[in-house]
Amino acid sequence: MSLSNVKKAIGRTVGTVMLGGALGFGLSAPALAADLKLAMSSPPTSMDPHFYNLFSNINVSEHVFEALVKLDPDSKIVPGLAESWKLVNDTTWEFKIRKGVKWHDGTEFTTDDVVWSLDRPATIVNSPGKFDVYTKAIVSKKIIDKHTIQLTTAQPYPLMLNDLTSIFMVQKKATQGLGSDDFAQGKGMIGTGPFKFVSYARDDRVELVRFPDYWGPKPAWDKVTLRFIPNPATRLAALLSGDVQAIENVPTPDLPKVRNDPKLSFFSKISHRVIYLYFDAKRDKSPFVTTKDGQPMDKNPLKDARVRIAISTAINRQGIKDRLMEGLSEPTNNLVPPTLFGHNPALKTLKYDPEAARKMLAEAGYPNGFGITLHTPNNRYVNDEKIAQTIAQNLTRIGINTKVEGMPMATYSSKGIKHEWSFGLLGWGAQTGEVSSPLRALLACEDSKKGFGTTNWGEYCNPKMDVVLEKALATVDDPERSRLLQEATAIAVLDGGIIPVHHQVTTWATQKGITYVPRTDERTYAHLFKPQ
Repeated sequence: MSLSNVKKAIGRTVGTVMLGGALGFGLSAPALAADLKLAMSSPPTSMDPHFYNLFSNINVSEHVFEALVKLDPDSKIVPGLAESWKLVNDTTWEFKIRKGVKWHDGTEFTTDDVVWSLDRPATIVNSPGKFDVYTKAIVSKKIIDKHTIQLTTAQPYPLMLNDLTSIFMVQKKATQGLGSDDFAQGKGMIGTGPFKFVSYARDDRVELVRFPDYWGPKPAWDKVTLRFIPNPATRLAALLSGDVQAIENVPTPDLPKVRNDPKLSFFSKISHRVIYLYFDAKRDKSPFVTTKDGQPMDKNPLKDARVRIAISTAINRQGIKDRLMEGLSEPTNNLVPPTLFGHNPALKTLKYDPEAARKMLAEAGYPNGFGITLHTPNNRYVNDEKIAQTIAQNLTRIGINTKVEGMPMATYSSKGIKHEWSFGLLGWGAQTGEVSSPLRALLACEDSKKGFGTTNWGEYCNPKMDVVLEKALATVDDPERSRLLQEATAIAVLDGGIIPVHHQVTTWATQKGITYVPRTDERTYAHLFKPQ
């Protein structure tokens, strides 16, 4: 494909993009001598921005560190530390780095730091979910000068910008020789972001102060305390008492009270995060699958797609939305919402039909069902354990006796990444802004060289889907790439690779007089809160 055709095909992001400092989501309020205490629902597991591709880690990291390109509140790509980019040829991208950007120690951010930051994720050891999935396509890096760098891929790669939104820039001088655990003591915590790191108390808080030389719009707060309060009732109580000025993930039973409280302001937005179920689709015997009387089974029923689709058909998604989520979820059979690239409108949400589910089980050879344990985090997603309990009730009604085991996300993820569970609930946000994100991470056959299957905890593998996905990842024509991504999604979802349940609607609440810009990516950023 010629360069001109490449540019035309991906015109929504490529050509030369020059938006300067107009990020569209920064705060331009005048600096105030004020502090902000913000309650978040899930603590980070690491302060190293390259260690673990986990939402709670990323959400904290982006207060201190920044990427070359960013996502705006609607998950559209906008400039970050790179002020512009262009295609030099079919496989080479050139990025212009903003001049005058300073690290928190006062030194200049340059392309040497860019190369270091793009190389570092592949060197991280013992990561439960590596970031190098977003750097594998880059086969060479060429520094033109300290503000210009060229990145080359082996073939035309339309996801370059999407991938770079996930790679934070770290200072080469400050992070050389450090292990990931060192970051918790403050070593290496030198970024270019709106806030400087002060201290970290595991599972309790992170203290930050405003960076006066930040290149972008200055945040309104001199000091920020990120409090980690997983219990929803406790989090809301902290807001009501004035212990914090803002919270994320308002408890759903308290939504009417929060909306009607004249002392509070409420904000919400549909998320690109899909809450889904995954299965042990590989092992012949699975550790948490039993007969109805609790005995180990010689055959793993979850390997049968008919069983997986029966489970999906048995889930009352609308009931979860109406009775558990207070309307703040969108039932789905897709991996991303309609606003994101690659959404497949042909995949309609399955109707709740327990009788049809029973017939499917019988056809698969399980007319009397079996027993299973559904593992779930209990402090990560909105009503995560309650959703699991509701699904367990749905499944028990069709003969799959289901019990639930919930635990904190840190414990859950450390075991899930080792494939210890038979059946689990998890969430995934399409942090690159399109459906290729969950397809690569959750459903592609595990392949570390390709960066596939990094969060494929059920070890699902469908080579037919992988062929279509790989073709999509090398297709720069947007309509054709969208078609291929939709096809790959249909192959995996109709095979029960994972079972989408719903897209979350994310909520925030503040004390009156503080506003927030709600985001599709669910991020809670202190610099996006501002006083009225």
